[in-house]
Amino acid sequence: MAEKVIYAMYDDDDVLKDGAKKLVAKGIKVADVFSPFPVHGIDPIIGVKNTRLGIMSFLYGLGGLTLATIGMRYFMIVDWPMNIGGKPSFSYLENMLAFIPISFEFTVLCAAHFMALTYLIVNRTLPGMPARNPDPRTTDDKFVMEIRTSDNTGFSYEEIEGMLKETGIIELDQKEVK
Repeated sequence: MAEKVIYAMYDDDDVLKDGAKKLVAKGIKVADVFSPFPVHGIDPIIGVKNTRLGIMSFLYGLGGLTLATIGMRYFMIVDWPMNIGGKPSFSYLENMLAFIPISFEFTVLCAAHFMALTYLIVNRTLPGMPARNPDPRTTDDKFVMEIRTSDNTGFSYEEIEGMLKETGIIELDQKEVK
């Protein structure tokens, strides 16, 4: 049996938020919202959980710090020791203060780049990945709310459609997915 997906289009983000509040209050589960810009306050309304992107950023930064420390020790102490400014070159710990700027910069570099890549992969927005956007107008000036009938088994399609029409939609679309 194919599942029905309902797409309700809005032309204002405040109308979208008010409509989502009304639907959630009536027991409808909103699967996703597509918009041309972040709609602040919509995540808690539709029940989107916080991401773990910050934790991943910390881990990427920790990996960058580790790689920088290992690299500096190898390059400046083991492989090609140099006497710069009269500092001893036989121990990393004695030179650690000189390496703080490099450690910080490499930590930030790794955290930022890998966090950006993780974001693009999780959201499937790398070049070549198929888009999940139901309507191209959501990249310009429209907002689309996605409601799956499988998530709302207590309501018929007609009931959901009636509730959506009370929220100020400008267009209603339905698709069947496998």
